[in-house]
Amino acid sequence: MARPDKAAAVAELTDKFRDSNAAVLTEYRGLTVAQIRDLRRSLGGNAQYAVVKNTLTKIAANEAGINTLDDLFEGPTAVAFVTGDPVESAKGLRDFAKENPNLVIKGGVLDGKALSADEIKKLADLESREVLLSKLAGAMKGKQSQAAALFQALPSKFVRTAEALRAKKEEQGGADASAPAEADAE
Repeated sequence: MARPDKAAAVAELTDKFRDSNAAVLTEYRGLTVAQIRDLRRSLGGNAQYAVVKNTLTKIAANEAGINTLDDLFEGPTAVAFVTGDPVESAKGLRDFAKENPNLVIKGGVLDGKALSADEIKKLADLESREVLLSKLAGAMKGKQSQAAALFQALPSKFVRTAEALRAKKEEQGGADASAPAEADAE
């Protein structure tokens, strides 16, 4: 009877690993149930925080094609399965760990690449996806404005240059035409 339950748990965890953008493994030793509930709330709808059994989770991760986490499945483990912006979840975990030192970030995986605890903390230092996209849009808009100003300046500069050349030719043509007349007068 325990076998089908374990197989179902492994299948569920495998699906969570496959469906998530990132997964962060933590050690929750010493946290109360209320603190874990607060952590889940702080992650919001962006991530699902689940206390897991190491052996079943290791099997599920391997079935999902993630075999870089095997060393992290020691001690009491919980996984934050991130389905939204990984930066926001990393910030939530980092901030909660600052307030509650019993939460230890072990490591994780982002888009199939293994991350150490330090890399997850660096990820938390990044700005959110929306902020980065708005900065990119602002930079692109600025470059477009510069390009538009350049394109607008080119024709007017061309016209000014052409007018200057025409005026210079007229001066030279006028000087050439007046030179023989002056010679005839002498």
